Amino acid sequence: MSLILAIDQGTTSTRAIAFEVRDKTLSPVAVSQIELGQHFPRSGWVEHDAAEIWTATLQTCREVVRKAGGVARFAAVGLTNQRETAVLWDAVTGEPLHRAIVWQDRRTADLTTRLIAEGREPAVQAATGLILDPYFSATKFAWLLDAVPGARERAVRGEVRLGTIDSWLIWKLTGGESHVTDASNASRTALMDLRTVEWRDDLCALFDVPRAALPGIRPCAGVMGNTDPALFGRALPIAGSAGDQQAALIGHGALNPGDAKITYGTGAFLMANVGAAPVASTRRLLGALAYQAERRTAYALEGSIFSAGSAIQWLRDGAKMISESRQSEAMAQGLTDNGGVYLVPGFTGLGAPWWEPEARGTVVGLTRDSGPAHFVRAALEALAYQTRDLLDALAADGAPPLKTLKVDGGVTANSFAMQFVADICEVEVERPAFQEMTALGAARLAALGAGLLADLEARPTEAPACWKPRMAAAERERLLSGWRRAVKAAIIAAPDRAQEPGG
Repeated sequence: MSLILAIDQGTTSTRAIAFEVRDKTLSPVAVSQIELGQHFPRSGWVEHDAAEIWTATLQTCREVVRKAGGVARFAAVGLTNQRETAVLWDAVTGEPLHRAIVWQDRRTADLTTRLIAEGREPAVQAATGLILDPYFSATKFAWLLDAVPGARERAVRGEVRLGTIDSWLIWKLTGGESHVTDASNASRTALMDLRTVEWRDDLCALFDVPRAALPGIRPCAGVMGNTDPALFGRALPIAGSAGDQQAALIGHGALNPGDAKITYGTGAFLMANVGAAPVASTRRLLGALAYQAERRTAYALEGSIFSAGSAIQWLRDGAKMISESRQSEAMAQGLTDNGGVYLVPGFTGLGAPWWEPEARGTVVGLTRDSGPAHFVRAALEALAYQTRDLLDALAADGAPPLKTLKVDGGVTANSFAMQFVADICEVEVERPAFQEMTALGAARLAALGAGLLADLEARPTEAPACWKPRMAAAERERLLSGWRRAVKAAIIAAPDRAQEPGG
């Protein structure tokens, strides 16, 4: 029993990977993946079908178990997931009562705006490390309880369950025996105290979320329940779980203060390890629980970019400027420069350090010479500009300058984009040979929780790809100045914007 079944439930797909544990090395031996449908019922609303997520999870897991030689070879299950996405389900039937509200969803912006106007944000941030924004799960939970007839009353009676995707999948995997969440996912709800790692009654009251419906909080490594034997042929312990960005941090081996990684997926997420105590950000970065394992808790600062790879998806599926995402690299390289065109991909608002939920996608600098290639290049360049914004905020919060930025995610296959990140951010960019960092982190946690590993230290087996900065300082500053003007234009153009932004 040397294999770990890692489940990686993401925003656009569900995948399962079997990892073999040998010494401190984890090697993939089988994989299965299913794309996930996206639902956009209104502008700014994003939903997933939780039942579809469960079906895909079960299907991919069974396929991987079969490919890897049968369930007898597996020691444990590890789980990682899209964070903040909120699910409401029936405690008796186990069926979802509404589509899941995805982390990108902005439908609760009016509520967070009202709470900010009431002066609630400083207390919430001090307790949770999070600002008031529709991004986080608490307001999504409240919306679901109000939207489903009778759900709020049933929640108080313990007849319905609330949770993020990890809780939903653990519930289904255990046949309803375990209603739990791991500490990293709990920290993204805006209901958990970052220091005590417990739900807070005052926050539950503020957001009107009954504590009785919430899952129990568990460490990221350790047995959280056992799978229903009927699912795979015998019970397997679920021995590790973490939100996708925390799992990627572990996958990269960024376990020490000053280590940092950024994952370029649908969104992009910078996470910097700050050590054994939370750091209060002055630049609207998020205080985060990195992981709780080995009887210790590690903290991080995090910056979130809402639209990264999704901007390339929009060029392909919405604007129809490319037929395949991989075309973007050649199109961008075919231009000598950006032609003064900037794309601010605020399709679902702007994340850190701007936090403008009502901003929308904006293109500036168009001329008669602008064509599809300029849009494509601007979308790729926006990854780097947004990353630079996050690194500047991190430095302003007192974090040491990075010597290396560890990257992962689908967009990192684009060498043009990665070189531009290195140039704009003035940092060496390092991409590991094995890209599935979130699944690897989940597998490492599960291997630790199941006793197959003694610690979380990573041992990469192949040399990473590297990009070093080579852009002249004057050119970098010229481009950044244009980006900052474009962001201001996007914020000014946002609906109901009362005043011009500063900075």
